[in-house]
Amino acid sequence: MLLPRHSSSSLAACAPAVLKKNKNKRNRRLVLRTASVELLGVQMRWFGFGFNAFGQICVQEKSGRGESSSAPHQVKISHPAELSSHMDRSRCCLKTSQIRVSWSRRASLHLEGDSCLSLAGFGESVSSEDCGISKIESRGCKDVFISESHLTLAFPDRIETWDLQKREKSPSWSMDIKTDAEGSDVNLPLVPGGYIALKPPFYCTLPGHLKARSLALGAEHAVLLTATGAVYSWGLGSHGQLGHGGLTSEEEPRAVEALWGMPMTHVATGGWHSACISDGGDLYVWGWNESGQLGLPSRGLRKSQQKTSQQTGELCCDTSTPPDDKLKEEEEHEDVFISIQAFPALLDVSSSCEIRAVSCGSRHTAAVTTTGDLYTWGWGEYGQLGHQTVTSSDEPQRVEFFRAEQMRVLDVVCGTWNTFAAVVKEEVACAENSTKCTC
Repeated sequence: MLLPRHSSSSLAACAPAVLKKNKNKRNRRLVLRTASVELLGVQMRWFGFGFNAFGQICVQEKSGRGESSSAPHQVKISHPAELSSHMDRSRCCLKTSQIRVSWSRRASLHLEGDSCLSLAGFGESVSSEDCGISKIESRGCKDVFISESHLTLAFPDRIETWDLQKREKSPSWSMDIKTDAEGSDVNLPLVPGGYIALKPPFYCTLPGHLKARSLALGAEHAVLLTATGAVYSWGLGSHGQLGHGGLTSEEEPRAVEALWGMPMTHVATGGWHSACISDGGDLYVWGWNESGQLGLPSRGLRKSQQKTSQQTGELCCDTSTPPDDKLKEEEEHEDVFISIQAFPALLDVSSSCEIRAVSCGSRHTAAVTTTGDLYTWGWGEYGQLGHQTVTSSDEPQRVEFFRAEQMRVLDVVCGTWNTFAAVVKEEVACAENSTKCTC
C-alpha cells in the first residue's frame, strides 16, 4: 500500500497560488455558468452505458417486424445508448430534467409542468405510456434520491421516503417542511437541518454552523460542501476516502484541511473514493485507486492488463520494450503507483479546458469539461467508461461518441456500475450561448 508523500501543510501552502489562478478564470467561469443555466430550458437527451442487467438503461423492444431491436436485458452496454422517452397520461413527451441511480434502479425526474417521476430497473415495468411509480404518487415532486431499498421524494411542503420492497400505499417516513423557514431549501440528500441516509434511520442531523450547500454519500462515507466552499468528510476512512491523510474513520464532519482556503463548487463520492471541483475548474481526487478510479497510475490495474494481454496473445503497444521488462522497470520505480491517495491530488484531465461536473461510480469516475466533452476512467468491466470496450483505464479518456455525433455533454451521473450523460446537439448549444462557441 502506497501512501502519498505530501502533508496537509505542504498542500495548504500551495493555496495562494491556486487562488490567484482561480481569480484569473473568474470572468470566463461566470459566462460559462450563465450559458449552462440558459441550456436548462432546451431539450436535453440522456444516454446511458454500462451495467444493464435489470434494464436500467434499455429493455428489449419489438420492432414492427416482431424482431428484437436489442438483446433482452443486455447486461453490458459499452456504447452510449439513448434512453427511451416517457409520456404523460395525455400522451405528451416528458423532458427528463434529472437522473438519480442506485445499483439496480434508475429514477428519472420530469420537472416540466406537473412534475413527476419514472422508475426503471429492478422490479419496474418500463413503460412509455404512463408516468408514475406504481402505486406511489409522485406528482409535484421536485427532487428525488434513490437507494436499493428506498426512494425519497422532495415536495414543496414535505419529504417522503418509500419502501421499494414492500410496495406500501403510504410512505415509511415523512417530514413536513416549513417553506418560510430559514434553510428550508431541499437539495437531496440534504434536507432542512440534516440529510437523508441510505437506510433507516433516514433522518440524520448536521451541525448548523456548517451551512451545507450539497452533500454526496459514498458506500460508507460522506462528503459535504459548505456555502463558503469548504469541504468536510466523515464515515469510513479505510481507503483514504475522507482525504485527511490517514486511514482512520471519523464519526463527525471534519474539514479536509488540504483544501482549506481553496473554495470548491462541487463534491462527489464513489464506493471508496471522492472528488471535488474548485472554484477555478480544477479537479481534485482522493481515496482508493485499485481500478485507476483516481486517474492515477494503478499497479493492480497494470498487472491485470498485462495478464490479460499475455493470455490473449496481444502485443503491447510499446514494442520497443517487452511487457515483462516494462513492468519490471515500473516496479523498480514503485513510487509512480498509487494504491491509496489519502490526500486530495490535483488531476489534470484536459490541459485545454476546465471541469464543469464530476460524478463517481463504485470504482470509476466521469467528468464533463467546459467545452462539453465527457472523460471517463477507472473500472470498465461493464462498459461504464463508454469507450465501446470493457477494459479499465487509469488515465482519463474522452468518450469520442459524443464528439463524433456533434453533441455537447452538459452533465454526467454515475451509477454504481454504469454512467448517464445529458447532452444537446452542438448547434443548439452554440445558439444558446451568447458568447463565442469554441467547438
